[in-house]
Amino acid sequence: APAPSSRPFLPQLCVGSPPGVWVCSTDMLLSLCVGSPPGVWVCSTDMLLSVPSVPEIDWDGFQGVRVIAVPGSQAYARNHGVYLVDKQGLVRDIIYKGTEAQIQQCAGPDGTVPLVCGVVFFSSSATEQLLATHVIPPLDACTYMGLDSGAPPIQLSLFFDIVLSMVGGMTEEDFVKGGGDASVRSARSVLWTALRAFPLSMGERCCGGSLQPRICSHVFLGSYSMCPLPRQQPLLLEDGSSVTNCLLEGAVQLAAGSVIQHCHLQGPLEIGPGCLLTGLTTGSSSALQGCPLRDVVLQGHHVRLRDLPCRVFTLTGRLDDWQATYLNVPWAEFFHRTGIRKGDLWDAETPQKDCCLLSARLFPVLHASEALGLEDVLWLLAPAASGDRLARWRAAWRMSWQELLPCLDKAAELGARRDLFFLQGQRKVRRVLLGRQDGSLLPLIRSAVYEGYHEALLGTLDEGHSQPSLNSLVACTADDAGGLRSGPAANREWALAFGRLESGDIAGGVRELATERQKWMSSPALLVRAARHYEGAEQILIRQAVMSSCQFVTVCPAELPPLGHWVQVACPARLDLSGGWSDTPPITYEHGGAVVDVAVLVDGCRPIGARVRRIGEPELRLASLGGTPWGEAAVELVCHELGQLENYCQPHAPGALLKAAFICTQIVQFPSQKPLRDQLMENFGGGFEVHTWSRLPHGSGLGTSSILAGAVMAALYRAAGKVAGTESLIHAVLHLEQRLTTGGGWQDQVGGLVPGIKIGRSEARLPLRVEVEEILVPEGFAQILNNHLLLVYTGKTRLARNLLQDVVRNWYARLPSIVQNADALVNNAEECARALRQGNLPLIGKCLDVYWQQKKCMAPGCEPLAVGRMMDALQPYVYGQCLAGAGGGGFLYVLTKLPQQKETLHQILAKMEGLGNFSIHSIEVDTGGFSMEVVGCDPNSNTHSGEDVAM
Repeated sequence: APAPSSRPFLPQLCVGSPPGVWVCSTDMLLSLCVGSPPGVWVCSTDMLLSVPSVPEIDWDGFQGVRVIAVPGSQAYARNHGVYLVDKQGLVRDIIYKGTEAQIQQCAGPDGTVPLVCGVVFFSSSATEQLLATHVIPPLDACTYMGLDSGAPPIQLSLFFDIVLSMVGGMTEEDFVKGGGDASVRSARSVLWTALRAFPLSMGERCCGGSLQPRICSHVFLGSYSMCPLPRQQPLLLEDGSSVTNCLLEGAVQLAAGSVIQHCHLQGPLEIGPGCLLTGLTTGSSSALQGCPLRDVVLQGHHVRLRDLPCRVFTLTGRLDDWQATYLNVPWAEFFHRTGIRKGDLWDAETPQKDCCLLSARLFPVLHASEALGLEDVLWLLAPAASGDRLARWRAAWRMSWQELLPCLDKAAELGARRDLFFLQGQRKVRRVLLGRQDGSLLPLIRSAVYEGYHEALLGTLDEGHSQPSLNSLVACTADDAGGLRSGPAANREWALAFGRLESGDIAGGVRELATERQKWMSSPALLVRAARHYEGAEQILIRQAVMSSCQFVTVCPAELPPLGHWVQVACPARLDLSGGWSDTPPITYEHGGAVVDVAVLVDGCRPIGARVRRIGEPELRLASLGGTPWGEAAVELVCHELGQLENYCQPHAPGALLKAAFICTQIVQFPSQKPLRDQLMENFGGGFEVHTWSRLPHGSGLGTSSILAGAVMAALYRAAGKVAGTESLIHAVLHLEQRLTTGGGWQDQVGGLVPGIKIGRSEARLPLRVEVEEILVPEGFAQILNNHLLLVYTGKTRLARNLLQDVVRNWYARLPSIVQNADALVNNAEECARALRQGNLPLIGKCLDVYWQQKKCMAPGCEPLAVGRMMDALQPYVYGQCLAGAGGGGFLYVLTKLPQQKETLHQILAKMEGLGNFSIHSIEVDTGGFSMEVVGCDPNSNTHSGEDVAM
């Protein structure tokens, strides 16, 4: 049953492709290109090929031209072309419709023969040589350049002219003589000279395929089983049935062996076995209800009769041979059953041999006064109760297949299929968003932008309140012409929408966003700026979700330290052994997270700390001391007014973290009508002085900023006459980082504030709560870890400016690789915890290596070239290794096979060129936890006037 544009655009499921990823027949051929050298692929779509995602084609040492074959039976080969190949894989001959003996000669050990399938690869050198012939007469007559120059046209075959010139068993005389007329023989002579030097080889038989027949419907349905759809409705779609680009609403039952394409149908419907339905709209559903369908091909077509577009329906039998039968019965039986006469279908002067299904005027096109419907052909299946239908049918203007085919409107047909595809897409969007499913919308979004359906999809996403998907859609609409995706998102025009979201009015905020968006759709630059503001809206919603963790922050009153006495906190660094990124919002509360962390001393000390004291002046003194608690202040800042705290949410502003800490601990109320001076004097009798330090370099990957935030908040609480437990501090840091807008996860503070080796977990729910479990290792195993763990500073500063944004975007896009990787991160964390409980160093090392691969999947590009070289050099000496934190630079930690390998590793790396300023440091598991002490007025004094507490 003919259909416009069917083969090249026939959607198929690629073998080995991720779930839900569909491609058309042409797209599937692209997977053959994997691993091929530079060149040109020539592909026909006359075959439906089932292609592995990574075909096993050996390209080592390849030169010349390569043909791709599919295995087929010898019986099938009698009507097709086959390759005769020698033991080296070189093609000796191409045999078309050969004798049984010739075909047997081509058979392989399994009895199958390599069928010609229309796929050929030309190397770059062979391509250049072939293209050079287009200006050489008479081959120029194969192109428009020759035709426009007045040359008579020449038709050449890809296989039996161009490819045949390179087969090993062909002589020049036989090749040229086989060309027919003089012009073709001359063209063949040119081809022989140009291409004969190139070897013609056959690729591995990596495809499974079947010829796409042009007429025979029963063969078509059989071939369709190569690419079956997964059953989405197991009670309605039987095994062996197939649905492509359809929207089926209600109970649409499809029997085995039946196919539905490009249809929008409303149940209840029952489609029997052996049927093919294409191009039917929902308006046809009522006509189909109660109509028994079995072994029929029912199609709706877009037809253009001059300037008149119309819809025409055709009905044929699956088993029709197009000469002697119709609807699977002889013509005589059909005439008797329906009352139709031979003269209704063919003119009297039509020769008997031409009286066939192709020329029978069976299909109504227009009625004089009534609209055409599916009933106008369905009555042919059950004519007994349709006497009036016969008269109506005779009164209609009818056409035959051969009259219809030239009138098929391919543009309208493809447009209708496209409309249906995006209608399904809108339904999928609603289903994914309302059902909170993990399905990726990004391919659909990109398709909608490319095909011009973005406006309809924007409306659907507005209904679903999906800011991340809206952000992706707006950014995709801008293409690459609007500038960088990341950027500022604080334009005042969006303030009303942001304000509604901040107040909790999600529906109102989405409406305001949609209203404002319409003003930013006129250029790529504006679209990218709009996408940034949608990302800003997304961050507001993430922040509100994470701040639900505030309910797990409990603060108790404590004795107020004397004026001028320092509260000093020192914290270890942390190593993330597995599971990182699963703690990052929104992954942590949408998927659930698990991270194995170790609190560590670096070169024998706790490298991160803070101290706070009350002072008499009603002001805030903020100082960063650089690398040591007793060093000179590198940055100093004094705040006298509330307005000086306004930039607390700008991470790069001086003192932003400390300002946010004062606000989050509620020592300072911001915003407030009460001046800062009055707040401090009324509540504390003066102001505060804060010093912070870290011995670790910027971008170390050891969790410095979050651990420092925990140290500052612990010291601030205590200096203000309060105390917070470790669990409260973990959640308080989450709150602070959201207010600061850095948007971090919880693994860093868990690693640095909780002593020893532990696993932190969060469930996929709100409110967000982090629970920490100590990992009990065998006695003495902590010291074994100390002897085998080393820190290597790579000398590369980690640049993570947009790293978090990219990960969050990919998560919200629900890319299958990212969703699967999130599962793998959590599973690897649990596996690492088991290895630690067993004291199994090799298994721990394996978890580290797996973890590094998972990090690279989550954040591509996080392994600098120099670091990769460094890891390759250390590989023989370690059980496992991983860059700390998000990667990209900073510290590399290694688990060595032998203990005490610091000097050995230093010698190895010192011999390598281009590593720069690397260094190796010892680390120890800190089993004591962070310390907090109240000291005298001199923080460097060894005399403590208060408590010394290990938290």
